[in-house]
Amino acid sequence: MSESAGRKFSLLPMLGHTKGKRSPVTCALKCDNACSGEVCNSSSNSYFRDIASATLSRRSALGFGAAGALAVVFGSPVTSAEPAAAGGPGLSAAAKNGFDKSKLKFDAIAPVDAAVDAFTVPEGFTWQPIIRWGDPLFNDAPDFDPDHQSAAAQARQFGYNNDYTDILPIDGSKDRRAVLFTNHEYTNENIMVPAGYDAAETRGIGRAAHGLTVVELERKNKNKPWGYVKGAPLNRRFLTDTTYELTGPAAGSALVTTVADPSGRAIKGTLGNCAGGTTPWGTILSGEENFNGYFASAGTSAADKRYGLTSKPTARQWELDDPRFDTRNPGYTNESNRFGWIVEVDPFDPTSTPRKHSAMGRFKHEGANVIVARSGHVVAYMGDDERFDYLYKFVSKGKYQAGDSTAARRNNMNLLAEGDLFVAKFSGDSPAAEIDGSGKLPADGAFDGSGEWLPLVVGGKSMVAGMSLDEVLVYTRLAADKVGPTKMDRCEDVQPSLHTGKVYVVCTNNSDRGKTGKEGATEVNPRALNRDGHIVEITETGDQTAAKFNWNLLMVCGDPAKNNSTYFAGFPQDKVSPISCPDNVAFDSVGNLWISTDGAPSSIGYADGLFKVTLDGAERGRVEQFLAVPRDAETCGPIIHDEERTLFVAVQHPGEEGSFEAQHSAFPDYVGAGAKPKPGQARIPRPSVVQVFRGDA
Repeated sequence: MSESAGRKFSLLPMLGHTKGKRSPVTCALKCDNACSGEVCNSSSNSYFRDIASATLSRRSALGFGAAGALAVVFGSPVTSAEPAAAGGPGLSAAAKNGFDKSKLKFDAIAPVDAAVDAFTVPEGFTWQPIIRWGDPLFNDAPDFDPDHQSAAAQARQFGYNNDYTDILPIDGSKDRRAVLFTNHEYTNENIMVPAGYDAAETRGIGRAAHGLTVVELERKNKNKPWGYVKGAPLNRRFLTDTTYELTGPAAGSALVTTVADPSGRAIKGTLGNCAGGTTPWGTILSGEENFNGYFASAGTSAADKRYGLTSKPTARQWELDDPRFDTRNPGYTNESNRFGWIVEVDPFDPTSTPRKHSAMGRFKHEGANVIVARSGHVVAYMGDDERFDYLYKFVSKGKYQAGDSTAARRNNMNLLAEGDLFVAKFSGDSPAAEIDGSGKLPADGAFDGSGEWLPLVVGGKSMVAGMSLDEVLVYTRLAADKVGPTKMDRCEDVQPSLHTGKVYVVCTNNSDRGKTGKEGATEVNPRALNRDGHIVEITETGDQTAAKFNWNLLMVCGDPAKNNSTYFAGFPQDKVSPISCPDNVAFDSVGNLWISTDGAPSSIGYADGLFKVTLDGAERGRVEQFLAVPRDAETCGPIIHDEERTLFVAVQHPGEEGSFEAQHSAFPDYVGAGAKPKPGQARIPRPSVVQVFRGDA
């Protein structure tokens, strides 16, 4: 032990978040205390001010209090007869056959108390991890030993806090081989590393546990569970010293150059990766979200304030080891501008250089999800995961080329490097309807919402007065503030359905809405003090490149037994599973929506989980809980292989409220398995990618 031995990092820079059930340490490590701080969004965007005042006065007449006020607006429900809004002549064959035709049948589980340390699945299903934090990826990688960790070992092992996840089959393998991609959002050093470690070594372990992982999987046949392959040729770790190419108009800009990279095109590492998406050409997209918490800064400029950069010491204090993490250091003023992008990775080429796409804008990207419009252009939807921030859309300049030829792949690999960027403004055409507490819309309360995509960049030129193209892309939040979009309740995952072309905007929560000095409930953000979140359904008026759209609310989340300001597309409230804080979403083969949650323990007292939502027919809006994750954990990265009666989730930060010496969780190695730790090993929680399947392993 060196003279710096002792607890890994000071708690002083982390304090500030005291409400809810998450610890000050965790809030500092994940999002730099975003919910107790203040990101400066001083724009005067309307929040529907022209229609909200009438709605609020009507609520008062009906007896709603400020916290319970709920304005709900609706459009026409999805029907299987509708043509797809984009990408083809109509619904997929699977969707036409009915949203209730999935082979993945199950009886919804009861909600699980948040204090339970168990991974709960429906009767008849089994779960097991595919890969866990610390599992060795390469032949020279050591086995995981929580009491004897090092940065060098971690760099050769599976990283921490896996979030976005996808599994892509390897051609010619007859469904027996695949690649798994996952990103590693952040680290919980308080439960990862024993006390007494050298502080610098602990910081090194944390850095090595960030980044991305690609790992090969194999199975005996499609009815058997997957296992990962140590030493496989496609296995790869992307670390904080991995080089990423910056593409697009901002590449080489003076706003992104540093003394270490005067070219402004070669960025080291990726930080704060959250959700993502998979492209039609087989690459993975990952969103850099809470990057601001890794940098010490002057914190005085408009850009610093708008992106949450401050002069306080960071929680991890990487600035003690590497000057680029303190942008006050000479030559590193722009280092933080090199994060906050959409990352694209080719999981099938271990020698490829991952890319960051400046054309898609810089903000706290939850992720990006792609659909090919009828015109052939590729359209990506993106949410900025901050309270009162915005929803974005990117439209490629080039067009998608089908097929596996070298020319087609070369074309498609460049589609996200150049295109147009828009931000959403929602509007209402008539007064909002009220929910009367029964969850049903009054017969005369039909409402259609509309909206438009406000241009930020079109044809390679800035559409924002007083800002250059480089400035719009590097300081996208500031650019968006100027054009008047709608402030949202934390747009997290935003996914287009490939079955209908409709787009689902997941607003996870916003407990600040309606507080003193903050905007109250509006049509598209319908609840003040919104702890439970909601989901907006968008239909473009044309293909996905359209300038206008219609919208309605699919769900207003919560526990109907405790809160009458919930709505589930008109489905009876007493027949749904309670759901709070929707986060990541995915679709099954027939178009049902699956939702993973993050934050339910602090809102409704139940463990986070995975939920199925029917989107069509008589059961539109029916919510059924499929699984629940262990104590303190969040559910991420759902993958639904319902035709194989199998699904996958990433279990992030189990036991996050504990410490290494007093763990809150034993997931996954000692949960329900009756296993005992090896001599000298603690019962330590390990974030993992988990598969759930019918029957026994």
